[in-house]
Amino acid sequence: MQRYFVDEPPSEGGIFLITGDNARHIEKVMRMTAGEEIIVVFESIAHICEIEEVGTEILAKPTGRTVPSPEMPVQITIACGLPKGDKLELIAQKGTELGMYACIPYAAERSIVKWDEKKGRKNQERLQKIAQEAAEQSHRTHIPSIKMPFSFKQLLAALPDYDVVFLADEEDAKAEKRTRFADQLKKVYDNESKSILCIFGPEGGISRKEAEALTAAGAQIMSLGPRILRTETAPLYALSAISYEFE
Repeated sequence: MQRYFVDEPPSEGGIFLITGDNARHIEKVMRMTAGEEIIVVFESIAHICEIEEVGTEILAKPTGRTVPSPEMPVQITIACGLPKGDKLELIAQKGTELGMYACIPYAAERSIVKWDEKKGRKNQERLQKIAQEAAEQSHRTHIPSIKMPFSFKQLLAALPDYDVVFLADEEDAKAEKRTRFADQLKKVYDNESKSILCIFGPEGGISRKEAEALTAAGAQIMSLGPRILRTETAPLYALSAISYEFE
């Protein structure tokens, strides 16, 4: 059953109004007609609705049935140093499929890519659309929020907003005795923490100066095994490990 997210509540008559790209998708791509059912997600609740009218706007009436939420029991935000190419698109798409709650790109010391305000807004809008499409495909009830790029100072200031903060540091992966991420996640589970921030560096990794500042602010070092992962692979590894532990 096709799934569509809406921002507006149902009308006084209890009807959801679907407009824009979603309406065109229903009419032109899916070629749906009145009487067929779709899922309309509003405020993280997935309503099974019956289409009442098809046109440039779609009218959908809730049947009273809902679909259980597949969301993780913890909110995982991924902070990634601005990478090159289309790597952020991969993180936005696959991270959404794996349960990511939000994504914060940030300007790291070793980030080669630089976004100005205009470029940043355009890229953020594109990434947000990718996240929405991935959320529909993976039957999420939440679309991850893709933030405008943070400065490193802004990232540091955001750490107190989370119950737990992890930092992926390749120097720990090289150590003979590594920090086991599985052990750290068990402590998080036992403490019933609700929000986790996972920080990753860009190509070339996190700098020593940044790592020291983050750990001084309360971040815990996490090791994702003995192999050095690419900047776009590490967040997906972490999300998979968290899903395994919590779900």
